[in-house]
Amino acid sequence: MNTSLPIVNVSAEPARDTSMWTASRIIALLFTVLEVLLLVRLAFKFLGANADQPFVSAIYGITEPLVGPFRGIFAQPAGTPVVEIAALLSIVFFVLVGALIVALVRAYTGRRAQANA
Repeated sequence: MNTSLPIVNVSAEPARDTSMWTASRIIALLFTVLEVLLLVRLAFKFLGANADQPFVSAIYGITEPLVGPFRGIFAQPAGTPVVEIAALLSIVFFVLVGALIVALVRAYTGRRAQANA
């Protein structure tokens, strides 16, 4: 009776790409969290949420530094704002910056992994 274990051929190739995928996922997660917070802010503004409510106030407080640099780029229509243009611009900005950083990390770690091979 043969009780030997089968030979398993495990390639070391995926281990080389692990750092790239880990860094990419962490960066993507951080930017996704920022984007979701900004989308929640945009929805609160659109729906006219009560800014005195603690949760809404916290979201506004967290996202204000992200939206502030985009204020005044385009004129906000007079009256009660329905759509906060600065929040829309910041969402677009962070989507693009996040994608750029992930692409740079993948390019850098990919080259480094090829050099080590």
